[in-house]
Amino acid sequence: MKRRHISDIPLQDRLLAFIDAMRARAALVPPGSERDELLNKAKKAEVELWANSSELQPPK
Repeated sequence: MKRRHISDIPLQDRLLAFIDAMRARAALVPPGSERDELLNKAKKAEVELWANSSELQPPK
């Protein structure tokens, strides 16, 4: 079985697009559990973006 190549778009760009999409969807949904879930997904993607940042330094 051949592996499928996901994308030539860098992870950072894909995460930024995902964060924007989740926030845009959350803005259209009334307050409640669905909106909270969308905002939580955006927050987790922000953490992932930060964790994969080249500027992240190990603790000293």
